[in-house]
Amino acid sequence: MADLIAGLTVGLVALPLAMAFAISSGVLPQAGLYCAVVAGFIISAFGGSMNQIGGPTGAFVVVVAGIVQKHGVDGLFMCTLMAGVFLVLLGVTGLGTAVKYIPRPVVIGFTNGIAVLIASTQIKDFFGLTIEKVPSEFPARIQSIVQHWNTLSPQVTMVSGGALALIILMARFVKRVPGSIVALFVGTALAWWLHLPLETIETRFGGIPSGLPQFHVPGFRPDLILPLLSPALTVTMLGAIESLLSAVVADRMSGDKHNPNMELVAQGFANIMAPLFGGLPATGAIARTATSIRSGARTPVAGMIHALTLLVILLVAAPLAKHIPLAVLASILCVVAYNMGEWAEIPEILKLSKADIAVWLITFFLTVFADLTVAVEAGMILAALLYIRKVTATTTVARVTKEYIEAGRPHSLYTNELPEGVAVYRILGPFLFGATDKLALVEEELDTLPKIVLLHLRNMSAIDATGIHALENLADSLHKSGRQLVICGMRYQPAKLMGQAEFHRHLGDANIVATIADAIRRAKELMNGEAQSA
Repeated sequence: MADLIAGLTVGLVALPLAMAFAISSGVLPQAGLYCAVVAGFIISAFGGSMNQIGGPTGAFVVVVAGIVQKHGVDGLFMCTLMAGVFLVLLGVTGLGTAVKYIPRPVVIGFTNGIAVLIASTQIKDFFGLTIEKVPSEFPARIQSIVQHWNTLSPQVTMVSGGALALIILMARFVKRVPGSIVALFVGTALAWWLHLPLETIETRFGGIPSGLPQFHVPGFRPDLILPLLSPALTVTMLGAIESLLSAVVADRMSGDKHNPNMELVAQGFANIMAPLFGGLPATGAIARTATSIRSGARTPVAGMIHALTLLVILLVAAPLAKHIPLAVLASILCVVAYNMGEWAEIPEILKLSKADIAVWLITFFLTVFADLTVAVEAGMILAALLYIRKVTATTTVARVTKEYIEAGRPHSLYTNELPEGVAVYRILGPFLFGATDKLALVEEELDTLPKIVLLHLRNMSAIDATGIHALENLADSLHKSGRQLVICGMRYQPAKLMGQAEFHRHLGDANIVATIADAIRRAKELMNGEAQSA
């Protein structure tokens, strides 16, 4: 029953999103619904996560729109099939874990950029501007919007603005009810009842056909293999990143542990099947997955019910969808763009090193002004160079003297006896992107840990934004479970960067100390404090 309620809820949430993503991608709205039905069912049924909800997402909008403009819908289907095969290969060979080698500044950079691009594509429909064809390039698009600003429609703007306000108010005061669904029904009902002259799905696309998605093998064109190789790799990478990020979020919310390679095989199979039924590329959807879990989902059945809910809507209520105003869908997509943008991460990035900030900025600007594929390639090259620089900069050669030995005594686990009720972990080597998943060992043993956990960082030579984010998540998880984390022994580079990132906010200044001897004293203080309060 819990899965049934969650599946119905997230199915209704996915309804406007699936259509909006398709329209924004330059294809018919039913393509988004077909993707959510076919791929959504496969991802839930065969994936490596208990709570993953799959379907079309905002991350693909920019890539899909570019493919459709250059190679048409058949080119899109062929590209999706290629990406599906690549995803299956990633999962089968165990290379799915390679996604972890994409550093956080790169991920945040292109997420910010995609959000800006999605929002810019919705300005025309949000304000009812009269533009015959919106340019695909961002600068030309903004120029066209400015040139046609005098065609703004007050009625369309009022409807879209009202829908946007309703979604925000629902998210603020009635969190259990999806604001996008309320805005969809209220906006459509008012526009139809008041006979408002708004552009709808019917006026632009002729409505949505009812019935089952039709099986159709797209035409195979060998001449498109090389031109589509780069977009297919981009779809593969985006699908892998977003699905595994979504699975991690689901794990944190539900306490489950997903299988990344099994998840990628299911994602690949879904992307092979979706285009055979006229669907878009699919991946795990973070917002819909979180909505499903918050609605009570416990097993993959919730995701399958979500897909079946959309199928029933296609069979029964598709003719009614023709009345949906595009202004309402534009409002929903603007909220999606804002939510997926990870804007709260920008102040955290700005606290890091200049190199990390440069990687983020270059990825962001290339995503917006150039091409997503180019942006990710450039970001990865910069990140690799940054990785080499950090590792080499923290490699030292020093003579062992009496002073050196004496300075190391307060950090030694041999000369400082650990009290009962304290667990100690240590990190050896640079804790950079690609290594952060090793911290999962602490999370796996969380239920068996005592109240005090010491993290010995004397031999951690370097850290980056991804490493800091992993430590922040660990500190928050331990605190949430009623445990205290004490960190000791940080060297110069980690101490400086973690200070800039204000890491102390996650565990307090008193719990960051210089040596293991200081950490043991702090642990005893905490245990004595708990004993006195008890």
